[in-house]
Amino acid sequence: MKNLMLAFFLLILSVPMATIAQTANGNSDKAAYRISGKVIDKTSGDPVAYATVLLLDAVSEKNIAGAVADGDGEFFITGFKEGIYKVQMSFMGYQPLEVENIEITSDKTQVNLGSLFAEEESIGLEEVTVVGQRNLIEEKVDRTIYNAEFDKTTIGGDATDVLRRVPMLSVDLDGNVSMRGSSNILVLINNKQSAIVATNIADALKQIPAEEIKSVEVITSPSAKYDAEGTGGVINIVTKKNNLQGANMSINSSAGLRGSNLGVNANLKKEKMAWTLGGFGRAGYNILGSFENNQIITNPDGSQVNIQQAADTRNNMLFGRYNLGWDYEINQYNWLSASASIGVRNMRNRQDNLLTEEFIENELESAILRGVSVDNLSNNVDVNLSYVKSFDKPQKEFSILGLYSKNNQINDFTNSIYDPNFLDIASRIRNENLGVNEEFTLQLDYVTPMGSGDNQILEYGAKNILRKATSDFAFFVADGPDGPYQELPNTDLTNKFSYDQNVTAGYVSYTLAFWENYTLKSGVRYEYTTIDADFRNSEAPVDIPSYGTWVPSLNLSRKLTNGNMIKAAYNRRIQRPSLNFLNPNIQASNPLQISQGNPLLDPEFTDNYEVAYSTYVKGSSLNFTGFYRNTTGSIQPIRTIQDDGVIFTTFDNIGLEKAVGLSVFTNINVSGKFSLNGSIDTFYAMLDNGLEDPMYAAQNEGFVVSGRLFGNYTLPKNWQVQAFTFARGRQVQLQGTQGGFGFYGLNINKQFNESRGSIGFGAENFFAAELRIRNELSTPTIMQQSVTGLRNMNFKINFNYRIGKLSMKPPKKRKTIDNQDLKEGGSGNSGAMGAEN
Repeated sequence: MKNLMLAFFLLILSVPMATIAQTANGNSDKAAYRISGKVIDKTSGDPVAYATVLLLDAVSEKNIAGAVADGDGEFFITGFKEGIYKVQMSFMGYQPLEVENIEITSDKTQVNLGSLFAEEESIGLEEVTVVGQRNLIEEKVDRTIYNAEFDKTTIGGDATDVLRRVPMLSVDLDGNVSMRGSSNILVLINNKQSAIVATNIADALKQIPAEEIKSVEVITSPSAKYDAEGTGGVINIVTKKNNLQGANMSINSSAGLRGSNLGVNANLKKEKMAWTLGGFGRAGYNILGSFENNQIITNPDGSQVNIQQAADTRNNMLFGRYNLGWDYEINQYNWLSASASIGVRNMRNRQDNLLTEEFIENELESAILRGVSVDNLSNNVDVNLSYVKSFDKPQKEFSILGLYSKNNQINDFTNSIYDPNFLDIASRIRNENLGVNEEFTLQLDYVTPMGSGDNQILEYGAKNILRKATSDFAFFVADGPDGPYQELPNTDLTNKFSYDQNVTAGYVSYTLAFWENYTLKSGVRYEYTTIDADFRNSEAPVDIPSYGTWVPSLNLSRKLTNGNMIKAAYNRRIQRPSLNFLNPNIQASNPLQISQGNPLLDPEFTDNYEVAYSTYVKGSSLNFTGFYRNTTGSIQPIRTIQDDGVIFTTFDNIGLEKAVGLSVFTNINVSGKFSLNGSIDTFYAMLDNGLEDPMYAAQNEGFVVSGRLFGNYTLPKNWQVQAFTFARGRQVQLQGTQGGFGFYGLNINKQFNESRGSIGFGAENFFAAELRIRNELSTPTIMQQSVTGLRNMNFKINFNYRIGKLSMKPPKKRKTIDNQDLKEGGSGNSGAMGAEN
């Protein structure tokens, strides 16, 4: 793995560095020449974001260079010499636009074309021709954007496959996402949190089809307008939307060795009203693997017990996501939107023949054979209603948004214990954890420009989130394979836990553009949290005090020549514990390693510092980002040994986490047909649980490195080849490490019927029969080594088809709610409290 990461790092850096050197040595005559402009919709006056702009020789019409406009419609072209040129602009839904007789000389090295006004045109889908391709990675003032719609290697996959390709993000085998080494992040869908991501982010991402994702925004320094939650940052998954009139429908499907999916989306837009209807189903099967665990426990008398476990694993899953949306433009200044979405999740994990052997002084003392069954089933619904009022004054806007979410979940496990001869089931233990989560949200926002110019913007607003959740859990025992279950009366094992949380917030944010190329965005947010927790079968109340939090933020950026940018940021964040840390249900699917949440946990606080620089070299982009993160009151596990040798884990606010790191990513346009992009993310982690007792004190530190590389090549006759690889090195944890791993994939795609349909073939991890990850845990009393195996080789066939006739209209601004305030992860209890958005 070390050699792989070193070679990958050299490959990523060698291409842009060679390009820079070439520019410095042999192409300096091109560096000073620049053509810029801005593409504007002639009817609405709005910018035409991401329009393709080509530079052609005025005589031969040979393609010399090109660019893609940014989100504000602005573009610049470099990498050419003196001469006479013409510029061509194209974008779906607009008539082609040309500017001729652009003369570049030694005395006239830079030309600003000003505003280029594009006119709309009606189009039939069968007539669409895509010219050029937007960069897969874009750098904005406050975020990095990965344009997933251009990545064909994710066809037939889900959001987990997409996020593995995004710079600064890392996704493990279970789908758990981290940003720059921090798993305390907030995941939004179209700028709002949904019940499908509330309970378990990893499971929720599997419900979102890759084909429906337009882009992924990584927001490392959120402004005061965002909720204070998410110490690592915010990930916003933007799904595909359109602003087309008419009716259309798309069908996408994939069938493979380990999974298949089918999705249908339809849009109907006429005049002021629009309807959208979509459904997606995904099945995972034939997901086989293995599990090995070896732990050495040191008893107080100095004796040691060696426990070894091994099992075969098999997983099956079924996900569904269905949505209905309605938009109505009341008039020029008032707009209504409503939507409802339903998600279902059915995950069944099995460990067959889990053999547990206990050795004392190398002598076998006992051997137990079990069968383990874990069921994670849920359904959820989100209902969203929003009203937006705009004004004659540009950028001035008022909005009211409401959201109701509900999640019902079953998270059960059963241990079947065999007799000493391993022939028949002697007894069974079952845990049932039933949960209901409800959330009500009301949000008001107001945005207004200040002064006579457009260089100042004031934003302020308020928000209230009311959460109600319950976890009804119980343990049962039974004799034999068919005996009736008997509930255990122990209140630690059978109880009902309720948790009500109310978060009231207000914010103010101020943006100032000054000195022509500088932008300052500062703000402050205040959140007040009240909590009421209770156990049904307990007389002692759970007293959790209320608390208020001030959260400042500051972002400063400067635009340099040729589109280069430098920026710096500071923000303070809060991370409230989610149910995975709070739920008192005892999770004991592996009876040697049980865990329990702590309802009395406090939030943790993080200070983030960041500086970044982005540049462009001959149409290729290069970005460097350095960061420092300091977290106090970090929620960390506390592990103790019970009398029977079982490792018991709970959580407390005892940790101190620091991390300093550097991210480098580049997007290289080798030619009009071949492009590469890749990144290296590395940081040095320092962790300390702050305890003085040598039996429990722990600290660890070390480097963590990950990287990815993506290539795209366009072939004649509408063929396209895309390849992707990702590798992550060893992860440093407080009491050990998590092993590294790698993924790779290849996709070949063919468009047909004038680009209305496509069919392709994909392969993933086709050289490895099984991926194995080695994890280590080390404390004064516990030494544990475990190996998880996964057979993830996959081959698949993909099919997509679109029908309909559409015409372009300018977009209306849309508002959505984004609740962003829970720490995910923990003990794995995905129970009732999970909908804490």
